[in-house]
Amino acid sequence: MDFSDSFRIVNLAVGVIMVLGGISQFFNNFGFQSFIVGAYVILFGLGTALLEFQIPPQVARYASFMFSFVGRGLFYVFVGSLLLNDGWMRVVAGAGVGLVGLAYVVLEFVPSVEPPANMREADQGWGAEQV
Repeated sequence: MDFSDSFRIVNLAVGVIMVLGGISQFFNNFGFQSFIVGAYVILFGLGTALLEFQIPPQVARYASFMFSFVGRGLFYVFVGSLLLNDGWMRVVAGAGVGLVGLAYVVLEFVPSVEPPANMREADQGWGAEQV
């Protein structure tokens, strides 16, 4: 089955949730650590959303984990854990992103579900770069 459009919508929604969670991180104690974590989460969210429209060649080469269910799922779990903090908005955002990540890890082991088109086009396998 081809769920490429569904995965694209989910990934865009996760990117938006990451950006909103990162913005809400700025209002957490106004500390330096909150600022840095918020900035990283916003960048991760923007990067996740960008991958649904355009795949820069550097990303396919240096962040190839984003083109498999396990890699993207673990990345979402990581970012979700960064968002889990005091405040209901961050907890909801972190839990949502983390649960989508866990679902992606599970989907890696379901043979009837194919990766979305943008994952298949960018994934050339290990050592496939041209010399």
